[in-house]
Amino acid sequence: MKSTCSVPFEKFHGLGNDFIISGRGVVPVGNGFGRPDKPLGAVFLRRLARSICARHTGVGGDGFLFVLPARKQENHARVRFFNADGGEAEISGNGIRCAGAFLIESGGCKSPLRIETMAGVRTLQVAGREGALWTFRVDMGHPIFEPSRIPFAAKKAAAPVIGYPLETSAGKCRVTVTSMGNPHCSIFVSSFDHIDWPVVGREIEIHKLFPNRTNVEFVRVISRREIEVRFWERGVGITASSGTGSCGAAVASILNGFTDRGLRVRTVAGVLEIAWPEDGAAILTGPAVKIAQGVFELQR
Repeated sequence: MKSTCSVPFEKFHGLGNDFIISGRGVVPVGNGFGRPDKPLGAVFLRRLARSICARHTGVGGDGFLFVLPARKQENHARVRFFNADGGEAEISGNGIRCAGAFLIESGGCKSPLRIETMAGVRTLQVAGREGALWTFRVDMGHPIFEPSRIPFAAKKAAAPVIGYPLETSAGKCRVTVTSMGNPHCSIFVSSFDHIDWPVVGREIEIHKLFPNRTNVEFVRVISRREIEVRFWERGVGITASSGTGSCGAAVASILNGFTDRGLRVRTVAGVLEIAWPEDGAAILTGPAVKIAQGVFELQR
């Protein structure tokens, strides 16, 4: 008889970027999930993320979020972010809004929220609610430009990395490299039809100059206050939108002088609002919607 693990979950999406969230009542039954008193270690969570995010044999999602008690009393919760391939991410801009809605709907938290992540503490403020649709304003922290902290391993690259000639199968791509607590590589294009961006995105994600891999954004500038972006996410692939990716694309647009410091990011799933005041933190405003709940049975 196979052993199973019952995983209560709720599913949310943040502008088409979908996440499965758990953290309460995960119960291993039988053997095969590690020590029964320590069922929630990194190996277990990576495996759970891969299984539950599978589109055909699991619940299906771009990522899996596991909510834990905060380490510090002044914070509301700690969230671990896993990509669909089981790799752990430092943070997710769309995912953290979904976690915010999850925490408030559970009845234990009120806005503003302080959530611990591997990228640091992030603060969320409810900006509106209409039924199941939440809108959050998120302090995403200060962008990081130092190559060693991104990390970006080009020997002669200096902060900020703007227009670096990155070798790809499509030729040299001029890239702007930043971090929002997780790494981002932004490429400006005149049209999404002029580059096979999913192929280039997959290649850049695992490029040797990105020791921890990277998220990749392809950015078309529309005006001083609006850009359009396509996303290749580390450990996931193509996604309908990305919160940190939108921040990375917006910061790159500002660094290159293409846009003002407050702008709309148009994705295939809708619009996110990004503001990056001079010498300040990036602010992300966008939706989160609960779409399902249930129990996933993880098989050994």
